Amino acid sequence: MSKVALVTGGSRGIGLGIARKLAEEGIALAINGVRDEESASAALDELRSLGVRVAYLQGNIAVKEDREAILEGLKSKFGKIDILVNNAGVAPRTRNDLFDISEEDYDHLMDINQKGTFFLTQGIAKWMAALKTETPEAELSIVNITSISATVASKIRASYCMSKASLSMFSKVLAVKMAEFGIPVYEIQPGVIETDMIEKVRETYHQGVKNGMTLEPRMGMPEDIGKVVAALVRGDLPYSTGQVLTVDGGMTIARM
Repeated sequence: MSKVALVTGGSRGIGLGIARKLAEEGIALAINGVRDEESASAALDELRSLGVRVAYLQGNIAVKEDREAILEGLKSKFGKIDILVNNAGVAPRTRNDLFDISEEDYDHLMDINQKGTFFLTQGIAKWMAALKTETPEAELSIVNITSISATVASKIRASYCMSKASLSMFSKVLAVKMAEFGIPVYEIQPGVIETDMIEKVRETYHQGVKNGMTLEPRMGMPEDIGKVVAALVRGDLPYSTGQVLTVDGGMTIARM
């Protein structure tokens, strides 16, 4: 049986770019998203056209019952999991100054980006550990998609930066824990990527690129992240568990 990957937030944006590249590797896909399956049908059909099995697991990872349903859906539809890609996340509803962020908006973002990812991973990682114990030769892995915002501060996106910084530390702790079972964990920190998440500030970023914000003179594409994930789960970066790969076109390199 082919490998099976769960990609959270996999029906659009960076998640879809990742799913495409995994499908090209012949990896069966469990795609999670909050939209109903009909709304995600175009993306799912595209992935199926690449010749792999695709199942849609609708659910909001911020909700305990939905997380449980995602795990049960994986077990019932595939019976195993080889790759977990934690990609689901949201941007701030509004870009407010640190002094003006509401508790409601803070909770909404943290419940999805931080808490939801933590507890979904907890449940799936336990299962992966058991699978690896049963089949030691299985090649399992976990990839967390965070952001350069884990290390680059923004006073108008404080809660978002904090959520990504938390996930960055979670990646390290998870790498330590999963090493007990021989399961590598990686973190990818994307820079500015062309997705609907940046719709409100797209022109600002395009202008930034023109003005030298990135060393490579373009914005990133979802497939850029997908190619890196594919390399990781193929095992092209051995002896590297816990490592952080920054995919930002050189944006965060300190310059004089």
